[in-house]
Parts: sequence; C-alpha cells; structure tokens
Amino acid sequence: MLRFIYQTFYISLLFISYWTQASDPPLPKVQVGDLIAVYLPGEEHLQQNLNVDRQGRITLPEVGAVTVVGLTEAELKSRVKKKLSVAFRDLDHLSVYIKETRVLVQVLGYVAQPGQVLLHAGAGIQMALRQAGGVRSGAQLDKLQLRRDGSMQVFNYKAYLDSGEESHLPPLRSLDTLFVPASPMIGNIEVEFDAAKMTDAGDAAEDRNAVKVFGEVNSPGSFSYKPNISLVDLLMRAGGVTRYAGVEQIRVINNGQPTLFNLKRYLDTGDAKFLPTLSSGATIFVPMQEEEIKSGANTVYVMGEVFKPGAFEGKAGATFMDILANAGGPTRFAESRQIRIIHANGKVRPFDLAAYTEGLVTTLPNIRAGDAIFVPEKTDINEKSWLKVSPNRAVRVIGEVVRPGRFEWADEMNLMDLLAHAGGPKGRADTENIEVLIPDGAGNNRMVVFNLDKFIKQGYSDNRLPKIRAGTVIRVHDLPQDPSDNKAQWVRQSSDKSIYILGQVGAPGRYRFNNDMTFLDILAAADGPTGNADIHNIRVSHSNKGHAQVTKIDLGLYFETGDGQLLPDISTGDTIYIPEKDRIWLNESKENTVRVLGAVNRPGRYRFNDSMTILDLLAEAGGTNAEAYVSNITVVNVSCCKDQARSFDLTKFTKTADFSSLPVIRNGDTVYVPDRKDSTPYQAREALSDIFRLVSLAALLGLI
Repeated sequence: MLRFIYQTFYISLLFISYWTQASDPPLPKVQVGDLIAVYLPGEEHLQQNLNVDRQGRITLPEVGAVTVVGLTEAELKSRVKKKLSVAFRDLDHLSVYIKETRVLVQVLGYVAQPGQVLLHAGAGIQMALRQAGGVRSGAQLDKLQLRRDGSMQVFNYKAYLDSGEESHLPPLRSLDTLFVPASPMIGNIEVEFDAAKMTDAGDAAEDRNAVKVFGEVNSPGSFSYKPNISLVDLLMRAGGVTRYAGVEQIRVINNGQPTLFNLKRYLDTGDAKFLPTLSSGATIFVPMQEEEIKSGANTVYVMGEVFKPGAFEGKAGATFMDILANAGGPTRFAESRQIRIIHANGKVRPFDLAAYTEGLVTTLPNIRAGDAIFVPEKTDINEKSWLKVSPNRAVRVIGEVVRPGRFEWADEMNLMDLLAHAGGPKGRADTENIEVLIPDGAGNNRMVVFNLDKFIKQGYSDNRLPKIRAGTVIRVHDLPQDPSDNKAQWVRQSSDKSIYILGQVGAPGRYRFNNDMTFLDILAAADGPTGNADIHNIRVSHSNKGHAQVTKIDLGLYFETGDGQLLPDISTGDTIYIPEKDRIWLNESKENTVRVLGAVNRPGRYRFNDSMTILDLLAEAGGTNAEAYVSNITVVNVSCCKDQARSFDLTKFTKTADFSSLPVIRNGDTVYVPDRKDSTPYQAREALSDIFRLVSLAALLGLI
C-alpha cells in the first residue's frame, strides 16, 4: 500500500513539473541584429553595448568574436563569461543581457535607398520600406517578395494599403530579404516621370498654327490657336508673367509684322482697342524688365538712404510722407535730421524729420512735380572723411576723451550729450577744467572753463551747462603724470592749480591740488616721508595770505594724539618742506638745539623738546664713555638765566631715582660731562703720587 501511494505521489510531481514548464513562456533568444549589453564594474572597455552581426557574433574587447545567436540570456552570460575568463580574473560582477531586440532586414529593388535596415522588434513591412527611403514611382506594389532561408513568398502590399489589414503582410525576421520589383509599364529606359509637367510645353507642340509664347512667363510653350482668342488669354494659359517681366514692352509678331503691346496701359484703361488682334502662328515675347530713365510731368525723385530710391509718379494731394513711404522709408543709415528738398526751380530746403516726429516741427514741405528728395547718409564717428559734415553744423572735441574728433551738432544737444557721443572722458582726464571755446557769430570766440566734477557732485540742472553752438571747440586736458618720472609734462599744469612738496618725501615735486584735498592727501600723493625725514619740524610756506607766512608742523605729535587741528589748511600755491633728520649744524640755529660735550660717545648738537630730560639727551648722545666723571655733570643754562651753571650727580641719581633732582634743560643749553682726570680726587692722587716719587728718588740719591 505504501509503495502505491509513493508511486502516485511521484507521478503527480512529474505531471505538475511538466504542466509548469509547458505554461511558462519561452525564454528570449539572441538573434541577428540584437543589442547586447556587457557590463563589468571597474573595466572601462567592458561597459558598452554590442551589436550581433550577420554571422551571429559579437566582438568582445581583448578576446575577440564569440558566437551568441540562438542563446538564452543565461547561456549568453555563461558563454561570454567563459570567453572573458581568458583575459579577466574577477568576473563575479559581470552582467550580460539582451538590451534591445532588433531585426536586421535587407531591402532591395525599386526603393529609394536599397540596403540593410535595422528595425525594432515587431516592426513590419511598412517600417522596413520607410527605412529604405520608401518605394520609388513605378514600383509594382502587388508583387513584393519576401525571401527567407532559400524560399520566396509573394504578397500584395497594395491590398494592405487599400484595406489596412495587416494579414496581407508577412512578419519579418532577422536576415530576411525584402525585394520590391519594378512595374513592367515603366519600360526599359528609366526617365523622370512628372504628370504635373505635361502641360508645361503647351497643348499644340506639333501644330504650325499654334501661338508661341515665351520670355518672362511662368510656363512658356506653344498653344493651339482659336478664333477670337486674346493676348491676355494666352498669357494666362502660359501661367502669367513673372515678376521680372517688362509688361510695357511686350513684342507681338502677327503675319510677319512686329508690334509693341503695353499691358500696363491696357490694365489701367480697360480699353479693348489697345489689344492687338492675333492670327494663327503668332509669336508673343515678354521681355525682361530693364533699367530705364523715368521722367514725366508728374514725376518726383527720391534719392539717398531710402529702401527703394527712384522716380515715382506723383498725383494731386500726395504729401511728403506719402512719397517717402512709397520709397520704403529711410534706412537705418539715414540722417533723418538733414533731409534736403531740391525743388525744380533750383532752391534747396532742409527738413528735420526727427524733429517733426518729436513735435518740434509741425509743417511738412510741399512737394511738386519735378522736385527731388535727398536723404543723406548718417555720418559714422569712425569715418575718416570730414567732408560729410559742413563746418556750420559741426563741433570739435579734442583731448582726453575716448573718441576725439569732429561731430555733427544739433541745437537740441548740450555739452553732456556731446561728451557722451565722444565716448566720455578718459581715466586721466582733468574733468575739473574742461575748456569750451564758443564762437559769438561775429568772428570772435569766448572761452569758458567748465567743472564737470562739481556739476555732477552738486547735482546741477542742465541750465548750468555752457551753451554750445556749431563751431564750438571743447578741450579736455589730461592730468599731469608722476612728476618724478616725466617733468616735461609740468608745463601743461598751471602754477595756480599746483602745490609744491620738497625735501624728504618719496616723490618730491609739483602736484595738482584742489580745495577738496588736505595736507595728508598731498603728503600721501608724494609717497609719504622717507625714513630720514624729520616729521617733527615740517614747514609750510603759505602764498595766499598776502604776506609771507610759515607754519611749523609736528607730524609726530599728530600721530600720537590724532588731533586734526595740528594740521594746517593747505591751498594752491603753498610749499611744503620736510627737512632731514641729520642735517649739518649750519642748518640748525643754536637757539633750537642743545649741545652735549665731554666724555660721551657721540658729542654734538641735538634737537630737544619739553618732553625730554637730561637722561634722554645722554641716551641720544650714545651714553657716557668709560672715562666719564658722572658725579659732576655740568649744565649751563642760557635760555632762562644767563651765565648760570648747575652740577648734576648721575651716580647719586642712579641710587635714589629722584627725578626731581634732574636739572631743567631747554633749547640753547649746554651739557658737559667731565673726564675723571679733571676731578679733584683724581688730581689729588696724582699730586701725592708725584710727591712719593720725588721722595723715593731723593732717598735713593742719598744712599748713593
């Protein structure tokens, strides 16, 4: 019994396994034309898509071709991995799969671009023909051929186009060949067939009685003659005239007699008497329109910078704007402010079209027959020829502007407009002293100096600008260069706008100065004091006081206190002198120095102020030397009490540090540090030494 149950269970498992496999869809297999994705992390050459060629192979980097057609994805990965294992080691993360299923079909025959086409999976006959550029005119659509594995299937593609039933079309597979045959009706010689051109040559090419129409018509040819046919009818059958036709000079030959036909006159009047009578075999020629001189009693001429210059037929009531609009209007190069109206009697009248559009001019010029309108070309600021702008409407801008030159002037402009038109001042332009030379109309000129910086900073209105007129000259000076580098430029700077700085500065010289600058500004412009400058004794010589005045500045004290009142007011014409620290003695008066003499390392004259003491003086003199007798330093005061001398014991001061015992010193005093040989104890010891030596000598002589 158990054996029976076991056999029944085993048969059931086999049945379930078979049923499951039968119900699963078949696995996709690689076919020719498919796109295979091969991806291996870290390998740049194995991160790409590969096409399956006609031989069913893909080409792998480093290992070459491998046949993959007919394999499932699992088999594909196994085969590729095995092939790559020859050149690569770690293939655990290799990914190989069918990225896109495609169909490779060969389309031949009567198509625009025969050859191989690559289609997406599921694409049919129509997509294959479209990829081949479509069928050509004359293809036999009811007998297309599908060739596969040596067999051929003929199907009716025309029936599919008529009904849209896909059952008329066979499915496509890779390596199929689709052949489109040609219809036997096209003959053995291939020609370009276009039914639309059947009537281009007319309808009576072989008829001697036909009327020939050629020239500037759209469809020249021979047309059958019919009684009472008009020339206009024949022109219409020839497709009408072209845009280049000279309709006023149409040639007609009737019975060997040439005549001229003016189609424009006929269309203007509608009078049938102007139509020539045509006979069989007539010839009609429409010539090309040629340039010809137009003139007449009602002609108006428009010349210059308009889109369509030429002669125009005038009529009663036509205004200046009507005529200008018929000429296409001014171009972008037109100078609409300087239009000239040349009347038939020789008079010339200017007209400002721009002013008319702005409402500044309210009347248009009257145009009569024979008049000419001339629209001149706009002057280019880069144009080298000055002859295009007459002197009575030009101004000249020279100096430090971006584009100096001669510019056309209009009364609506002002100085700011002109400077802007010249590109504006350059970076080195002296915008505080712009010179404007204005003619007065009587042969004289008036010079005005304009301060552009002040005008902008103060926010003045345009009424404060100099009044410019034609013939004005505007000169913009340049600022002076570094006076230490180019002293030849100084002559271009007036002295009443300069300030002088001399002595121990980085760049002494003459500098441009204005009222907005201060003492520190001009000192910084001169690169500041040098390392050898005596900033405690700066002198400023003022020249605008009406009398000589010199101000002494202690710049060091200013830096210590920050008190701006210590700095003097500077104006143009002043001179600043910064002396040297180590000046020769002749440059220093005895009343302004203190003399340090005697046993010091650097005896000499030293500058002194009230913040200093005798200790500062001795330190500045290098200190006392080894032979100095510092217990009896002498200070001679001549600044407050004449002929008075005081002694100072430096040794005692070092022991007590009593600053009240320091002597008072002022400019003009003398400090003397005696040598120890000059001291009383030293001289007493020397005297005793002399006595002892004499006694010793006498004793020695007595013994002898």
